[in-house]
Amino acid sequence: MRRIALVTLVVDDYDEAIRFYTEALGFRLAEDESRPDGSRWVVVEPGSAAAGTGLLLARAKGDAQRGRIGDQTGGRVGFFLHTDDFARDHARMRAAGVAFLEEPRYEPYGAVAVFQDLYGNRWDLLQPAPAPPLTEEPAEEDTA
Repeated sequence: MRRIALVTLVVDDYDEAIRFYTEALGFRLAEDESRPDGSRWVVVEPGSAAAGTGLLLARAKGDAQRGRIGDQTGGRVGFFLHTDDFARDHARMRAAGVAFLEEPRYEPYGAVAVFQDLYGNRWDLLQPAPAPPLTEEPAEEDTA
């Protein structure tokens, strides 16, 4: 089996990013190791490691990387946080100060609202709609 394990998110400060993702979004800090060059290897995850892709929080180095903070996907929603209880997580995140850019809406694919992280990157909070039941094809008649 193959899967995308980590996605890098360029941040301004490790500790403020850890605080936002763990306190406001409810992620868990999976790894935080200091490196000899002064950088850190910091990974946050929305749940257990088996739950999916983690975020590698990488402090920006240089002007080019600093210029991408908060706009890593060109103003589009670039990250999708799935939940099994939209109302619960939406209320908890609002109470924690997360900036939602719209009121919740209901689409054929599920309940969704766009929010920004602490740097302005856009995310969807999404509770996917249940998959429609599979319909069985009628059995072909045996004409032999």
